[in-house]
Amino acid sequence: MPTAQEQTTARIPQRVIWLALAGAVGGFLFGFDSSVVNGAVDAMKDEFALSEAVTGFAVAIALLGCAAGAYLAGKVADHYGRIPAMKLGALLFLVSALGTGFAFGVWDLIFWRLVGGLGIGLASVIAPAYISEISPRHVRGRLASLQQLAITTGIFAALLSDALLATSAGGAGEAYWLGIEAWRWMFLAAALPAVVYGWIAFTLPESPRFLVFQGKEEEARKVFNSIVPAEETDRHIREIRDAIEEDKLAGQKGSVRGKTFGLQAVVWVGIILSVLQQFVGINVIFYYSTTLWKAVGFQEKDSLTISVATSVTNILVTLVAIALVDRIGRRPILLAGSVGMAISLAAMAVAFSTAVGSGSEISLPGAWGPVALVAANVFVVSFGASWGPLVWVLLGEIFPSRIRARALGLAAAAQWVANFAITLSFPVMAAGSLPLTYAMYALFAAASFFFVMFKVPETNGMSLEQAETLFVRKGSAA
Repeated sequence: MPTAQEQTTARIPQRVIWLALAGAVGGFLFGFDSSVVNGAVDAMKDEFALSEAVTGFAVAIALLGCAAGAYLAGKVADHYGRIPAMKLGALLFLVSALGTGFAFGVWDLIFWRLVGGLGIGLASVIAPAYISEISPRHVRGRLASLQQLAITTGIFAALLSDALLATSAGGAGEAYWLGIEAWRWMFLAAALPAVVYGWIAFTLPESPRFLVFQGKEEEARKVFNSIVPAEETDRHIREIRDAIEEDKLAGQKGSVRGKTFGLQAVVWVGIILSVLQQFVGINVIFYYSTTLWKAVGFQEKDSLTISVATSVTNILVTLVAIALVDRIGRRPILLAGSVGMAISLAAMAVAFSTAVGSGSEISLPGAWGPVALVAANVFVVSFGASWGPLVWVLLGEIFPSRIRARALGLAAAAQWVANFAITLSFPVMAAGSLPLTYAMYALFAAASFFFVMFKVPETNGMSLEQAETLFVRKGSAA
């Protein structure tokens, strides 16, 4: 006989899978827009005669926009709904793609990168919030992981299009269609998925949990009836009502403020998870990998190919995480990922300690080049199967409904600030000492293990309201 969980899972309408996939398209744009700069960075540097510092700033400035967009997303989503926030994100993506592709100077380029960052920040908050709020509890981990799958697919699409454009044009800085340089086409390519995302946003229903909080229970009931078995609709609405009533009895008014350094403890858990996800240095692999592998002896064409292969690996291991997250839980996967990241990053630190030469002329002798390449891909596997997707799963389910969008916005903003710090500091730190740089990332990976061990409870199989209660209690006891 099938278990109750299996019976519940079997009755899930295909519509909920479609809604989750559609909501995750924002993640695709998130990955595409943030990684497309990889293949363009050297050509941009030559086009505008940029110094190393300005190059790093031009790459990283989008991340400050991401932080602002993430913070803005919480306010837009709470006041106007999840769907209007998606529409705004699509518009920002489109404007940024066109503006960056036709940039005429470095400051113009930086401005449009900032606008794109606002769109990425919005998408990084709305997608996990929306997917979690329309997903049945027993498959919420898998459906919420679609956000990371979409991100990794976007990264792959960006790196593949970069490689194809650069190869076809004979170099990223060479003229291509209509006499426009290949690196500009790399950015213009983002316009197409931006239009698709905008169209999808007009077809999606609003989050039923948002509708209940807005007092629109009949509309919420219609959405619930289309995504869960009819007999469960009343229970879902009752749980949300109970959460609202508990907030009133506790004197809560939807504020993220609390007694732990000015914020609620559960918000700090989300922020620290987000920061640790970035401080292991994952985006160095995707933003600077082409430059990095050129520096250790690969040609531009080979470096772009390696970057594409790495992004494919990232997609495949995300599928592994999706298959396991609702079967073995969040904590075991996160802990195993932390161990894998710490070991592989330490191996990269050792490999680069053997480098000879300096700057762009360094090389790894003997077998150390392949060792570094293998270690980098083991790191991507460890991250992609654990901290990549599961942090987004947890951010979508740990916050109380009354503050979910705003708290997720704060956590995502912290993630983007951390990403900015890592991205901006890497060129300078790498010029000083690549071994120490990777050793630092290894230490943060080790720290992530202990944080999960002592601060992150298991939420597998719980309703959103049950998961929220568990995290709030653990945070209060901390």
